[in-house]
Amino acid sequence: MTEPSEVLIIGAGLAGLYAALSFAPRPVTVLSPCPLGDGASSTWAQGGVAAAMDKNDTPAAHAKDTISAGAGIVLPEIAKLVTEAAQKHIAGLSTLGTPFDRTEDGEYVLSREAAHGWPRIVRVKGDQAGKAIMASLIETVRRTPSITVREGWSAVELLTDDDGICGVLAAGPNGCHEILKTQAYLLAAGGAGSLYAKTTNPPNVRGLAIGMAARAGAVIADAEFFQFHPTAIDLDCDPVPLATEALRGEGAVLVNRKGERFMTQLHPDAELAPRDIVARAIFTEYRDGNRPALDTRKAIGVHILEDFPTVSAICKSNGIDPVTDVIPVIPAAHYHMGGVACDASGQSSIPGLWVAGEAASTGLHGANRLASNGLLEALVFADICAERISQKLTSGLSEAIPKVIPKVIPKDSGGVFNPEDLHMLRQTMSDNVSVLRDEKGLSEALRVIRSLDQKHKNKSVDFANMLAAATVITAAALLRTESRGGHYRNDFPAPDTNQDRRSFLTLPEALLLRDAQ
Repeated sequence: MTEPSEVLIIGAGLAGLYAALSFAPRPVTVLSPCPLGDGASSTWAQGGVAAAMDKNDTPAAHAKDTISAGAGIVLPEIAKLVTEAAQKHIAGLSTLGTPFDRTEDGEYVLSREAAHGWPRIVRVKGDQAGKAIMASLIETVRRTPSITVREGWSAVELLTDDDGICGVLAAGPNGCHEILKTQAYLLAAGGAGSLYAKTTNPPNVRGLAIGMAARAGAVIADAEFFQFHPTAIDLDCDPVPLATEALRGEGAVLVNRKGERFMTQLHPDAELAPRDIVARAIFTEYRDGNRPALDTRKAIGVHILEDFPTVSAICKSNGIDPVTDVIPVIPAAHYHMGGVACDASGQSSIPGLWVAGEAASTGLHGANRLASNGLLEALVFADICAERISQKLTSGLSEAIPKVIPKVIPKDSGGVFNPEDLHMLRQTMSDNVSVLRDEKGLSEALRVIRSLDQKHKNKSVDFANMLAAATVITAAALLRTESRGGHYRNDFPAPDTNQDRRSFLTLPEALLLRDAQ
């Protein structure tokens, strides 16, 4: 690289930018496919950051709720690590200028979301936490001299040899490509929500990170566990906008076309039940033609306009008055609990490659992410990765960095592929690997993915990454013959105590299963 960087950070969402600041004054380069702040799921996050900030709350209680929501496969030591660090990172963001909502006496305004036993969601203007946090990070990054941001550049392939990662093939503006090499690599390139036709994620969040890592040989963990946000606003647009869970935390209820609440019969916590339960209930109502909707009128009323301006503006622009009308909702792909397997230091199975943010599978989320733990995990592990990488560099890791292996750069290493094929992939995932799954649908999805892979062999690397991500997600879902958390099988509707463990899968293993269909 032309920059005097010691670390290459792939991705410029919350995890990437927070890590870059944590590295300072160590020189780092950040690859940002879009202008900073655009195209990052972090910017779109509405609810906030989960943290035990109330004097009557504790990190231990937060960890307990995290473990409970994760349906038996959360790593307790990771839940403890993350929840105990939460207060530190809320304070850090406040110092950077994030304008968290405060009471008149200066305390944080805390919301309660699904499966939390206590109000502990630190928010900004009700539903603008992600946007505000990213704005404060971007401003600080731009005035930090040790950070070089390459806007318009994205990684398309991780290069490896027998010693681990040894470079990154990056695509830039006007179709140019470079092989970038440095002393350490942090993958923070987001999730996979836009592999689905119905999603709350930005368009470029299509599993590129997990696909790149899988194609490079990384172990992928818990890939079958996808969280479908229960209350995406049911509009004819892509992506679909989100009606934040904080609305239900403030008392909004779910009703069908007859005005009947349906969650009270399904779970003691009703609308604040774990997200997977709420998503399945809404999906069932939708499938049965009962037009599920979120009713904020009685609980929030006119205050929604000021307290939740993002949701209100979306509704108004689509002819819905949230003060007098119910808001139509549908589940949509929102957050991938799975990702590149890593240890408590953020180190992946590929030597020299660390991972943080939604691209990572740390063991925190288990089968069902506790609401607003996503931003928290990104903060904690971005900081941990920066600390551990810095320790490695200081102890002489740079002497062991392998040389770049010779590699032919494909003529089309970027995103040039048939839009109809992308549509087919996304629709296949929504039809067969969504809220409700079964063997027939999962097998059909693998066959479609295989045919698309054969059609695009040795063409678009971007599309190859998407197909790799879709392959491991679908294969893992077929292999888990039970229902647990965000993974629900109609043909195996009950959890199986023999499967109360995390899953680990490599791309070659997933391809064997795919090609057998």
